[in-house]
Amino acid sequence: MAALGGDGLRLLSVSRPERQPESAALGGPGPGLCCWVSVFSCLSLACSYVGSLYVWKSELPRDHPAVIKRRFTSVLVVSSLSPLCVLLWRELTGIQPGTSLLTLMGFRLEGIFPAALLPLLLTMILFLGPLMQLSMDCPCDLADGIKVVLAPRSWARCLTDMRWLRNQVIAPLTEELVFRACMLPMLAPCTGLGPAVFTCPLFFGVAHFHHIFEQLRFRQSSVGSIFLSAGHLIGPVLCHSFCNYMGFPAVCAALEHPQRRPLLAGYALGVGLFLLLLQPLTDPKLYGSLPLCVLLEQAGDSEAPLCS
Repeated sequence: MAALGGDGLRLLSVSRPERQPESAALGGPGPGLCCWVSVFSCLSLACSYVGSLYVWKSELPRDHPAVIKRRFTSVLVVSSLSPLCVLLWRELTGIQPGTSLLTLMGFRLEGIFPAALLPLLLTMILFLGPLMQLSMDCPCDLADGIKVVLAPRSWARCLTDMRWLRNQVIAPLTEELVFRACMLPMLAPCTGLGPAVFTCPLFFGVAHFHHIFEQLRFRQSSVGSIFLSAGHLIGPVLCHSFCNYMGFPAVCAALEHPQRRPLLAGYALGVGLFLLLLQPLTDPKLYGSLPLCVLLEQAGDSEAPLCS
């Protein structure tokens, strides 16, 4: 803008034309083509992640340790290469993020403590009912439960359990890297930050429907229960791991529970508090500057609602 000189600045102040996207300013593809590139890139990532699970031919079920180990290798390779897709997207669209790739993907120290604690707290509040149900059905008291959690032997047993490593460590890390850290920067300039936040879980959820065919193949569940549990709308890795541990809320069991009244009250209270605290606990100001806002500003959307 400064290169236009005084006359150019006066002209801009009078007419104030709409600001063109950064890709157009750089001579890159138009906004429509940029959106197609973004969507195609996200679809490619999703297909690559799911496809990597099936490069190993096996008649064993997905929970078999041998199958889990092979899939560890596949998803770790795909996840490690997924940032290259973001780099390719940047070159094809001509959008310059204005920050480093790792920072754009969420690898930064600024605001790390509230980012780790507040979303997890919010998710635990949402699961207040299931947590109460778990506590009521647990044969041990709170003190014994804390001892078990803190015991080194318990952690050693978990770290040698392939299913635990998959559900609590590998799946949250790799899925959040691919379906959030890589996809969100590519979708945000096309759809805006708000719609992109809700679009990424759609890719994530659709990618999880391959479990339907596996569970039906090995007769592990009914069609109805499978559709209820396929996919989670999870954000941070800790929340993802927590939700994997809790599973889908057992609402039907709660309805038949001997203490169903306080239990259902806990379910309702958890949902109510979640909705009440959702906006204040996800306020971007709590987590420092947002690299995605810098990206949107470079792409020509400097007035994004979540960035103002």
